Amino acid sequence: MRIGFRTLKTAVGVSLSVLIAQQLGLLNFASAGILTLLCIQKTRWQSFHAIWERLLACLVAIVIAGLVFELIGYHSLLFVPIFLLLIPLCVKLRCSGGIASSSVIMMHVYIQKDLTLSFIGNELLIILIGLGMSLAVNLYMPGNERKVLELKRRIESRIETILRELAIYLKDGSSIWDGRELLELEQLLVQARALGVQATENDFSGRRSLFYSYYERRRKQVDILKIMMPLVSQVDTRLEQGRNIGEFLDDLADHWNTIPGGRDYQDRLKEIRVYHKELPLPESREEFETRASLYSMANELERFILTLD
Repeated sequence: MRIGFRTLKTAVGVSLSVLIAQQLGLLNFASAGILTLLCIQKTRWQSFHAIWERLLACLVAIVIAGLVFELIGYHSLLFVPIFLLLIPLCVKLRCSGGIASSSVIMMHVYIQKDLTLSFIGNELLIILIGLGMSLAVNLYMPGNERKVLELKRRIESRIETILRELAIYLKDGSSIWDGRELLELEQLLVQARALGVQATENDFSGRRSLFYSYYERRRKQVDILKIMMPLVSQVDTRLEQGRNIGEFLDDLADHWNTIPGGRDYQDRLKEIRVYHKELPLPESREEFETRASLYSMANELERFILTLD
């Protein structure tokens, strides 16, 4: 059994909320812990959003429940019209996530059966303590540098392997590669996107995190590789043009992620294109189809190289 940092924050935050509310002598002090529990989220942005939703919903619940119970009487059947008013209003105010929390406050009003200023103050203090504690414990988010570096290493290793295997097929005409790295890449990119979103939501600068930008670039590269794979399978490897692109891919696999920018590779690819244009016209349909596949491959390689900048 593994205890994560979020679990630890939840346990500490709930305990402190209940302790503070109890020490202040508040009625229904345990509810402060419930509010803290409901507001501790995975990221700072999610936590702030949850706090705002619950604060607004609790205030709306106090007003609606107070008016209905005080004007008509404290009867359990009145929860029907109260919820019929509360839920649509919370949806309208975009704080539907706070309906459960506001229901706790509303039950306090029903049990108290006397909406005085001191009781309203008591409930507001419970709300402030519960939400404030969740805000305090969620301000600190542990760093994930090690996880990011490991994920980068695994993604880049598999991209390099794919480039290498495509090069081997074009140069040698055969390969025992089963494409497993492409499937693994898809799974790694799902993890990378989640990590990038989390990093963005923990940063209130309004900009996407650097790792999310990294994910987007790698996503484009993998999409290009997925287009290239069927093109490679259509190439007749007896042609010199295929071996030229294979050697180009082999060198690209060595340096694609170590040399900043792709200007050198763009120039080399241009030279290959010029060489292919100067060749005699195809003598057979097979050669024509192979050249068409190589031409499409060159286009995709150019797109791949542009993502290196």
